[in-house]
This record gives sequence, structure tokens and C-alpha cells, in this order.
Amino acid sequence: MSLAGKNIVLGLTGGIACYKAAELARGLVKAGASCQVVMTEAARHFITPVTLQALSGKPVFTDQWDSRISNNMAHIDLSRHADALLIAPCSADFMRKLVHGAADDLLSTLCLARPANVPLLVAPAMNVEMWDNPATQRNAVQLKKDGITLLGPAAGDQACGETGLGRMLEPEQLLESLSAFFQPKLLAGKKVLITAGPTFEPIDPVRGITNLSSGKMGYAIARAAWAAGAEVTLVSGPTSLQAPLGVKVLPVTTALEMHDAVMTNVAGQQVFIAVAAVADWRVSDVSTQKIKKQDGQLPSLTFEQNPDILAEVAAMASPPYCVGFAAESENLLEHGAAKREKKRIPLLVGNIGHQTFGKDDNELVLFDAKGHKNLPRASKEILAGKLIEEIARRL
Repeated sequence: MSLAGKNIVLGLTGGIACYKAAELARGLVKAGASCQVVMTEAARHFITPVTLQALSGKPVFTDQWDSRISNNMAHIDLSRHADALLIAPCSADFMRKLVHGAADDLLSTLCLARPANVPLLVAPAMNVEMWDNPATQRNAVQLKKDGITLLGPAAGDQACGETGLGRMLEPEQLLESLSAFFQPKLLAGKKVLITAGPTFEPIDPVRGITNLSSGKMGYAIARAAWAAGAEVTLVSGPTSLQAPLGVKVLPVTTALEMHDAVMTNVAGQQVFIAVAAVADWRVSDVSTQKIKKQDGQLPSLTFEQNPDILAEVAAMASPPYCVGFAAESENLLEHGAAKREKKRIPLLVGNIGHQTFGKDDNELVLFDAKGHKNLPRASKEILAGKLIEEIARRL
């Protein structure tokens, strides 16, 4: 995720979720953005300007009559060089102000006076009853009609002790949403189906056969496809990763479960990206009880082959654009080219498995009918974005 060079005005309104704004401001700076904080008087009851100034590295503005700007027009100058205004948290009262064009404090005046080419994004944060109130719902609809982007809210436990919609998205989710907002929508209107992670083939109730795939590459590709405007479905083997924002996740365990999930959801998809490290074989006679160790005797396991999910999708009468992955241990160029031809797919992505499983970076080789192309080692997030660009161009 990169917001390098972006100038973001971060507005805070009154709400307990202001505590999350501290991490959000820090995250913006770490992502390479310039973060200018503007706070309402109500926000100052929850977090201090001193905290936000320390984390953003910039003086915080709270007063409409602040004279630190030479022309005394902070409501004008603060938005003129901004790439976006993000209000997080955005209270129900401030949503009302935005709908009706109120200009009774610095932040509301700044939003009203922002240039037409400066986008405004708001992250609602309030009690579930306040969010569900018809007045708030009308305001949310009107904000969208006015071209304002709503990020969230999320559902969950609230500070008041109640549960439901109204929680502000977590800082990491807001950063991901903001980064995605700036990405070209290369896959707008497309449906993308992705598999990720390992599969687990049981031997008995407590043992099984799996591999070292962490799912990080597949999840990164799912986020990149969503950021590019696609409707993304992710069929995921067992991982410890957080579900990507905006992505429909279908959790599975075994190769057969992954096969069934893919075949159930593949209709209507324009792109299928098979990133998962699917087990080639499964135990055919899974024990219903734990296999006990017996001195001098080794258990005998019988295997049978799992279905080839990618090959089956590629062989459909009208298949989606199929992208396969090959994790090799040696001779990547030879094996990658051969696997692409065997699967009869337009694009295959190869890497050396033991150099990428579980790591945050990777190095990819793209194989197509014309030959191969290297994507040098970089973070999996960066490589995922480059892969989506390649797929969009080839489509």
C-alpha cells in the first residue's frame, strides 16, 4: 500500500472513535502521505491536538479564525493543495452539516469551500441506533448522491455496550480504502475469482498433509483486484490472514472443498486466478480415529489424486481468462512454460516456492504464448498490483 506524495487533510469530529485517528494519522505518514489534521471542538474532548501534531508532524488546525495562515483563510488554503479530504471519524451531526452545506466551524467550512476536483471521503462512526435512524440514512443517501464517498461503517461491539452497524472502520482498513480510491479502475465491471492459501488433507482427526503456503500472495492479489474496481470472490484455504476489505471470502479446507467452491462460483466470472497451493493427492482411507503409534510398525496410507481445478476451469466451453501459479523448486523456466501449455491457459505465473512461502516479498516470472517476462523481487503487494495491470492489459 502506497500513498506516497499524496496530500491528505484528515478531519476529526466528535466521537470515541477519535482514538483510532491517532493510528490513522501515523499510518498515513508511514505510507508516504502528508497528513494535515483539522479538528472540531467536539473532537478535542476525545483526543488532543498535541497528540495529532506529534503523529502527523504538522500543526493541527481547530479554529476558523486561526491567524497562522497569512491571509487568515485556513478554510480556503488547507484544501487547495489537497489530494483528498478524509473525515474520520464522521459523526451523525457532521453528516448532517455536509448534507445541508453548513459552515459554522473550520472543518465544515473547509469541506464546503473545497475545490470540485478534491474528493471528500467520510468514515461514519456512531451508535447503532443513530446510524439506523431514518434521518441518518437519508443523509447517507444524499451524501452519495453529492459524490461523497462513504467508507463503512462496520458492524461490531460499540463503546456504549451495544452491538451493530456504526463502528468506524479500523485504521488499516481506512488506509487500504484510501489507497484503493486513487488506483486506476482497470478491472471496473469485471468479476474475478481467486484461490489462495494451502489446502489441508486429513489423515485422521488430528493429522493431515499440507504445505507452507501462507496465502499472502493470493490475498494481495485479491486486494489489488478490488482496488482496480473488480468484484472479487476469494476461495481461501486455511490461513491466519485477515479478510481483504470489500472481498467476498469463501473459506475451505480440503482440495475437494476448494474444487466445489470454485465450480459453484465460476459462472459469470471474467477472470480466474488460481494462486492456491492445492494438494495434488489426498488420503483415500482417512481414519475416523487417531492412528496410534505401534513400535516397529509404520502406518500404511493409500492416496488418490485430487481434481485439477485450474485445468477443469480452463476446459470449460466458455472459460474465464485463466491465470495459473506454479511454485517450483528448480528449473522454473522449463517447468513453468511446460505447465502453461499443459493447462492450456493464456498466462501462468511462476516462482520458486521455498523462496516465497510465508515471506512478504516475492519474485515472479510471467509465461505466455510469446515467452516469459520477469517481475523483479518486491513486496507481494507491489507485485500483486503489477500482475493485475498485466491481466487488465491482456484482457
